[in-house]
Amino acid sequence: MNTALKTVAVEPNSSAYRSPPHNTDAEKALLGAVMMNNRAFERVSDFLRPEHFADAVNGRVFDAIFRLIEQGHQANPVTLKTYLERDDLIAQAGGIKYLTALASSAVTVINVSDYGKLIYDLHLRRELIALGEEMVNEAFDAQVDEPAKQQIENAEQRLFDLASTGEIEGGFKAFDRAVVQAIDMAEAAHRREGALAGVTSGLIDLDRKLGGMHPSDLIILAGRPSMGKTALATTIAFNAADYFRNTERPEDQGKAVAFFSLEMSAEQLATRVMSERAKISSHDIRTGKLSNDDFERLVAASAELNALPLFIDDTPAVTVSTIRTRCRRLARQGRKGAAESEAARNGNGLGLVVIDYLQLIAPSRSDRAENRVQEISAMTRGLKALAKELDVPVIALSQLSRAVEQREDKRPQLSDLRESGTIEQDSDVVMFVYREQYYLERAEPTQKPEESDERFHERHVKWSEACERAHNIAEVLVAKQRHGPIGTVKLHFEPNFTHFSDHVDSSMLPEGME
Repeated sequence: MNTALKTVAVEPNSSAYRSPPHNTDAEKALLGAVMMNNRAFERVSDFLRPEHFADAVNGRVFDAIFRLIEQGHQANPVTLKTYLERDDLIAQAGGIKYLTALASSAVTVINVSDYGKLIYDLHLRRELIALGEEMVNEAFDAQVDEPAKQQIENAEQRLFDLASTGEIEGGFKAFDRAVVQAIDMAEAAHRREGALAGVTSGLIDLDRKLGGMHPSDLIILAGRPSMGKTALATTIAFNAADYFRNTERPEDQGKAVAFFSLEMSAEQLATRVMSERAKISSHDIRTGKLSNDDFERLVAASAELNALPLFIDDTPAVTVSTIRTRCRRLARQGRKGAAESEAARNGNGLGLVVIDYLQLIAPSRSDRAENRVQEISAMTRGLKALAKELDVPVIALSQLSRAVEQREDKRPQLSDLRESGTIEQDSDVVMFVYREQYYLERAEPTQKPEESDERFHERHVKWSEACERAHNIAEVLVAKQRHGPIGTVKLHFEPNFTHFSDHVDSSMLPEGME
């Protein structure tokens, strides 16, 4: 009678028939090779850690080897015996006999790097299995305060953290290679013939000062309330999205702009942008005080905005990890209808991220601390990591402390940033928005009882002249820039439409047009 092999069905959640991926032979061979020649440790020390070993005994041995070599001592069975003879785990494995067996199991030092990468890869697979089990258990154990979408975002974040651990591809880069890359960058800049190296803000003088908003940069845009932080941010976001829609540069076509509005709803932000484009007061739009011409301009502006690759997320109190997850998702998707663009094909469909504003970001559970400065520090580090990971500029708006109001000169300084130390340290560019007109209008002189009419008139005339000089003028103070000079950029600001544009000095206008 013929006998057939019987297959046994294994339940998906059963691990009885499968052990986690591991290779103890590779672990022993690596440890033996390092004991035989301690210089082999240099090939794996950058990325391999004791916890990466599947066998805890081998992990203990690797940790002891690491400590000895770091102290400048030789690591071999004799020296390791002194450190490990009292370790119960090593004693159960055989003590000095086990260490001697490890040394004799070395095949060749040449394969140490390959063994290390294999051990690390198997560690990642085990972690992936554990993460999958946690995801399943959390999905079954539904919590009221953690909806399914939040669980998905948490899972994406943990997967990203797992993928970004270790530095197998890191390490030193030969200077000749770095020089070649610098020459390539200079050549690309030369071919642009003065064109921007980064993303345009749409404001000529600001672009000239910054050279564009560079990929991987964290840009802080700060100011006191009513200075126009959000208005400037929306102007930059619109101009960048318009550039991505119309550019002829293949590497930028089809990219999107992500705007996280933690303070205003998407509808309020859209109303602001439409007000800017249609030159209609946002108050009139909200209250319906529109003429037929105004309404036609509004419809035309909305049609123009509808085609922009600008995406708004108005979820309140999001964490940095949630921002990162949603940005990665948008970067993969790219702009809707631009699937054939080079940006979409390369999976880099994101060109700019704007966050309004930094202090409204919620700390993650792991980042919560008694000290607010530590929480802000974790947020700025996370945003800088996001900028580097996606290779896009990230603009984060920030509040200023009230110290500005106590000074006679109200122009902001770096020390005015709330939690200034961490923000200033982690950012690549820090810009302040300042409008002297705002303060002058609130400082109209009043006549003192003992003051003569003539003296009061002189003061009032000076105030009026100062108001006239500051009328519709805003300043962007570039207080820090890693890549270039600092300084002040003048912009034209229309408060009725909260619109920023290039400033044109009256001396540059033809006669009769001042």
